Amino acid sequence: MSEEKELTERQKKILDVIIKNYLETGEPVGSRTISKSSDLNLSSATIRNEMSDLEEMGYILQPHTSAGRIPSDKGYRFYVTELMNEKETAPPPDATSEMLVQRTDRLEKMLKQVVDVLAANTQYTSMISAPSITGVRVKFVQLSAVNEHQLLSVVVMDGNAVRNRIIDIDSPLNNEDLLKLNMLLNTNLSGLTVNDINLALIQKMKSSAGEYADIIENVLQNVAGTIEQDEGRTIYTSGTTNIFKYPELSDANRASHLISTFENKEELENLINEIETDDEGNPNGISVFIGDDIPNMPDVSLVTAKYDLGEGFKGTIGILGPKRMDYENVMKNLKSLKTQLSDIVNTSRIPAKHEPKRLDDKQKQK
Repeated sequence: MSEEKELTERQKKILDVIIKNYLETGEPVGSRTISKSSDLNLSSATIRNEMSDLEEMGYILQPHTSAGRIPSDKGYRFYVTELMNEKETAPPPDATSEMLVQRTDRLEKMLKQVVDVLAANTQYTSMISAPSITGVRVKFVQLSAVNEHQLLSVVVMDGNAVRNRIIDIDSPLNNEDLLKLNMLLNTNLSGLTVNDINLALIQKMKSSAGEYADIIENVLQNVAGTIEQDEGRTIYTSGTTNIFKYPELSDANRASHLISTFENKEELENLINEIETDDEGNPNGISVFIGDDIPNMPDVSLVTAKYDLGEGFKGTIGILGPKRMDYENVMKNLKSLKTQLSDIVNTSRIPAKHEPKRLDDKQKQK
């Protein structure tokens, strides 16, 4: 298999003109358009020869209805790679001032603001995953009696995210028993991630608990389930109907498929998980998936960014649109948003969903 030829500077310029024109108009680009919109000073015949070579190398293709050319997935990937390799420039001041997001006391509300603003600013479809907390460490566990047959388990993790769960028990526990269980749980679980709560640890704790081994097992299962967020990962979306603004996606079958994917929680969660798995080695956190890069979505592009709220709370933001999306604007928006999220969280911590208010010392004594 022969090595692929590198593009010449002339070919790069012609490809750049084709892609930028197609991004703007959605119409196939011919040699006359290229000669008018570039400083190459080449004849139409020379341009046509170069376009023929670009087509042979797989960077552009010819729709059967037109003599012009449009970018292929390979052409888009080349264009995006060149964009990402360019020296990063800070977004203009007014871009960040109206980009997002007012400070809010709820993470859920802030994430909803993020997708709404992104959809409005880009005119594409946006999504954001609630932060994954599976790598976060346990701070402490508090068990308290609700009634004779129920306990309330409160698990507090790094970042002061709190999850509550009711646990059914067979027999009542007195205060002394509860104290012993709380000491056993916190001595063994404090500082661990969910991956550290293994079978050996469970057996050790059950052995230490003696007659309360069954209760400890039940509590541990619920603690692990709480940390793993067994309800499923929440994903917020906005701008789904923006799909209809682009002729290449407004076809009934394509639009129906895209919309159903965004309305199907399980499919969307699988998509996010696949993206995060594929993207683990990406140092800058911005990734672009084009056409067949995206499971079951060959007609679109997806630009994603990782966000980090600190203390292990991480998630993914995505903007989905036609392959001829304005990649430069989308990446600029995502970079700006990542910076703002970090600034907001660093200046005022955003509580996790369902986090209860903490009691001050006077309230505890009542």
